[in-house]
Formats: sequence, C-alpha cells, structure tokens
Amino acid sequence: MSTDVLNDPLHEVLSRWQAAFDGHQTDAMADLFTPDALFQGFGPETISGRDAVRSYYAAVPDYRRAHLGNVHGYRIGEHVAGGFADVTFRDPTGWEAAVHLSLVLQREGGRWRIRQYHVSRIVTDH
Repeated sequence: MSTDVLNDPLHEVLSRWQAAFDGHQTDAMADLFTPDALFQGFGPETISGRDAVRSYYAAVPDYRRAHLGNVHGYRIGEHVAGGFADVTFRDPTGWEAAVHLSLVLQREGGRWRIRQYHVSRIVTDH
C-alpha cells in the first residue's frame, strides 16, 4: 500500500467501515458517523444521526458483505475530505447490489467521521 493511500482519509474510513459492516457491528458503524450525519442508503428516505444509522445497519442481514472496488478521494484542508468508491454488496443467497458510494468526511476530535453518505445503485439495463 502506498504512502498516499495510508494518509488518505477516505481509504482509512472505508477500511473501518468495511470491517464494521462485514462484522455486523452496528455500534461501530454508528460511531463512524458524525452525530448529525446525513445518510441515504437503499431506503427511499434520507435519515439523519447516529441512532438512525445504527438502526439502518441493524436491519441489514448479518451475512451480507461489502466488497470495495475503485476508491477516489480528495481533501479540502485539514478538516474536510471525501470521495467516491465502487462497492458491491453480496450475500450467500446470491443477492448482489453494485453501487457508487459517495462520502463527505469531517475531521472531528482528531478522527475522520462520515458527515454525508450516499449510495446509488448501478443499473446496466437502461
């Protein structure tokens, strides 16, 4: 892994996010977000806050896994970063969903947290 990747907030946060998601650790997932984070997952509504994020991930089957693809990050100063990642969610039943994930990160208390989270399903038949 290159030094740029190691110093990239997006890679660091996504690494923690993937470990918590794959381990179905809902408290760890919620802790990755700012207290007032905006979150748009697969549901029809945007939700806000750690408790809502925790509830969202608690409803995800514990056998589902996230596979990260291309990750492209950027930084704006010392306290804001973000970027995009290709993620494929899979589970043993054969269910699969490829998405583009976009994140805005905020440095809070020396730690990067997710301020805004948005997934968009990749549809290939349009």
